[in-house]
Amino acid sequence: MKKYSIQNYIKWKNDIEKSILRLPEVDGDYTKLNRDQIITMFCPLVENLARKFSTSQQASGVLTILDLLQEGHAGLIQAVDRLDMAVLKESEDQEKTIKSFLSKRIKGAIRRGVDSNRGDIRIPEHKLNEIRRNFGKNKKMVEMFFNSIFLSIDEKPNQDENMAYQIPDKSEPYNMQLLNIYLMGILKKHLDYKEYEVLRMSYGLDCDKHDAKSIAAILNIEGNSAYVRVSQLKKQAVQKLIDNVDHSQVLDYL
Repeated sequence: MKKYSIQNYIKWKNDIEKSILRLPEVDGDYTKLNRDQIITMFCPLVENLARKFSTSQQASGVLTILDLLQEGHAGLIQAVDRLDMAVLKESEDQEKTIKSFLSKRIKGAIRRGVDSNRGDIRIPEHKLNEIRRNFGKNKKMVEMFFNSIFLSIDEKPNQDENMAYQIPDKSEPYNMQLLNIYLMGILKKHLDYKEYEVLRMSYGLDCDKHDAKSIAAILNIEGNSAYVRVSQLKKQAVQKLIDNVDHSQVLDYL
């Protein structure tokens, strides 16, 4: 594990705990809190999510746990600024709604931070051969493929930033039209109607990209947290693909 300042971490933890104790009681109504109070209240959520990321050299590159916490808190602040308090107030379970909204964006910020500070990964040929000999039992390659396509963060980092960490990619780019057709064939085979439509419209496989609210309206998903249900369907669909698609079907695209 890479070294980091234990003293600074302990001081930060103590400051957060004291700040949370000074917050007013919410009693399930988070609209009583202002922007800074919401950020303070959900600082422990950032640490909880950051701790789930591996800090090995292969996984996070130069980043330590403190770096992951910093990236997560930047994501938390941006997420709080995007909160729709009117939607939150109408939610039947405000705690679940706000945690779901913030968690997705915190994890996305941490992943972007890791990606921007780590060079591109190339899979050695002997590993590819090993996967080919595994008779479809190895799901790691399938997971890598679908996660890279469907669970990549919608808000991509600025291409001009962190140029020092970028390695030129001389490989041939995907033919996006053929890839989209191929993906839609796999989706139709393994997903139900709603799961298929959510992925198709979320990533614009044969249409313009739609946000979660518009997808919910098109699919007649009703309720104050309809957009949360769309997000759940998206993750559910990707996991179903990982569980059911043979690795040989995606190997040639990697």
